[in-house]
Amino acid sequence: MTILLYDLVGSDTTRPFSPHCWKVAMALAHKGLDYRTMPTRFLEVPDIEGGASKTVPVIRDGDAVVPDSFTIALHLEHAYPDRPSLFGGAGGEAHARFIERWSQLTIHPYLGVAALTALHGMQDETNAAYFRQSREARYGRPLEEVTAARDAGLSAFRASLEPLRGMLAYQPWIGGTAPLFADYIVFGAFQWARIATPYTLLDDADPVAEWFGRCLNLHNGLGLSVAAAA
Repeated sequence: MTILLYDLVGSDTTRPFSPHCWKVAMALAHKGLDYRTMPTRFLEVPDIEGGASKTVPVIRDGDAVVPDSFTIALHLEHAYPDRPSLFGGAGGEAHARFIERWSQLTIHPYLGVAALTALHGMQDETNAAYFRQSREARYGRPLEEVTAARDAGLSAFRASLEPLRGMLAYQPWIGGTAPLFADYIVFGAFQWARIATPYTLLDDADPVAEWFGRCLNLHNGLGLSVAAAA
């Protein structure tokens, strides 16, 4: 049975950009599960599966409708135990919970600033108006002023990645000897920025950049199926 993934897009339906949807796409590929995507714009999200969620990702797996990327990963792990594990056991699940919070609190805020105006530019007229209104309410100032601060924050952002950088000196993946859902959590964040903006976030020599490059090549180059922003 083919799983349906509601995937966030802008005016170009071939360029899904949501970090959370990318986590799920990588998780589905990791499990070797057949799936298809339903391109979904911001203003279409409330209508998904009769209002199943206010946000994406959402999947339909048979009769099950499951929102939230981490909840979806848990569903896939439990529904398909014979497929490659996303967590490697209860300890890996707990570890991924930590990585999820670390990514949300450390990585996402800066990437959101760096890519904000570019993400606005990816939307059609109606969704762009929604995006501007909602994000300017969140940040309390115009989008352009928010993104203008990215240069000043870049050094601090790179420094904040030191725990990840240091860990990669000991093991090739966040999951250890092989990638797990914890890797896809952080990958999704950098893929979000890669697709939205050409702004250089990482030095080429950074071990995090090398790890991200390896992530892009996973699952027959799934991450590379969408080109980087030019």
